Amino acid sequence: MFKILVKVCVAVTVCSGLTACFKDEPLNSECDIEKAWVHYDEPELCTWNLSDTIIEKVYTGESTITFKVKPGTDRSSLAPQFVVTEGATLFPENGSVQNFANGPVAYTTTSQDGNWQRIYHVSVIEERRTVRDIIEFDFERVEVFTDEFTKKQYYKWNDLKEDGTDANNWASANGGFSISNPSAKLDEYPTVPVEDGFDGKAVKLETKATGAIAQAMKKLMAAGNLFLGKFITENALKDALGSTHFGLPFDKKPLKFTGYYKYKPGPTFMYEDGRVDEGRKDEGAIYAILYKNHDKDGNPVMLHGDYAQKKEESENIVAKAILPEVRPVEEWTRFEVDFDYYGADVDYDLLNSFGYNLAVVFSSSKDGAYFHGAIGSTLYIDKVSVICETSKQ
Repeated sequence: MFKILVKVCVAVTVCSGLTACFKDEPLNSECDIEKAWVHYDEPELCTWNLSDTIIEKVYTGESTITFKVKPGTDRSSLAPQFVVTEGATLFPENGSVQNFANGPVAYTTTSQDGNWQRIYHVSVIEERRTVRDIIEFDFERVEVFTDEFTKKQYYKWNDLKEDGTDANNWASANGGFSISNPSAKLDEYPTVPVEDGFDGKAVKLETKATGAIAQAMKKLMAAGNLFLGKFITENALKDALGSTHFGLPFDKKPLKFTGYYKYKPGPTFMYEDGRVDEGRKDEGAIYAILYKNHDKDGNPVMLHGDYAQKKEESENIVAKAILPEVRPVEEWTRFEVDFDYYGADVDYDLLNSFGYNLAVVFSSSKDGAYFHGAIGSTLYIDKVSVICETSKQ
């Protein structure tokens, strides 16, 4: 009897152990859209570039997905498709036909475990040719923005297009600061609005000390910056340079870059490891770049902070307008810089199909992308214009 009981106990113990080994994995709690694309029977007639049919990477911090088409494209019966995180479900159904002619369509993703949901607004918008020859930025339209990735709030600028719709054109590294300085108040961010601009509101860019998380990674400061393009918050600490996506599609030949600024460098120039350079003064950065947004094989090209000002040129860069010296000035001072085309000209067929991007960049510390600069350096920007070649009638 004793031997039988021992055998039974051993068997129960072994079975219990095997049950533990084969226990089901927990269900996935993520519910993100990771990739999106839409099919057109004749994509060359519907889009300016074939790459406009697919969005290879939808970042975690994004809740809007936008496809661009030529004016007149039928948007009433399109069936976009999506890649979602493992096990997540989508409503409306993935690949179902929807009407995008009257505005965005809301898609809801639900995690595999059923506990989490996200809402994405998917739009198909007409990308219309630019009419004006002078593109003006007055920085009057500023809003308090909630970052989807960090759930923190900071300021964001958004101009209107000629048709009155949101351009969603300006970005800054405020998202990165919301990670490194999570307790920062709204007006403590590096890029904020001020009321007393040259005319109306202006933008204040200030190099700020970062918090413990960033300092542990030898990122002791965050320059105030503002640029046409997009900032990827989720990549800010692991790939700070790559998180800045400079430039938006542009269909005019820019000739001059103008505006007003004030600048005051901070007292102590430092490098990312905390070394002080007593002999160096911080400098601000004001520049614009025109570049081809696809390579020779048709792959999309994006300009990042790691080579925007490098001496060696990217073969895609066509023209630059760089203010050679951002002088310390206490009063509003006008700048005007010509675009240098290096003896070449634009391809007008490419230009007319939005084959170029225009990047406009401002920073309180010229080398802030490498975390070099002086805490306290402050650049104010207002009333910026890009003057373009007069359209041929």
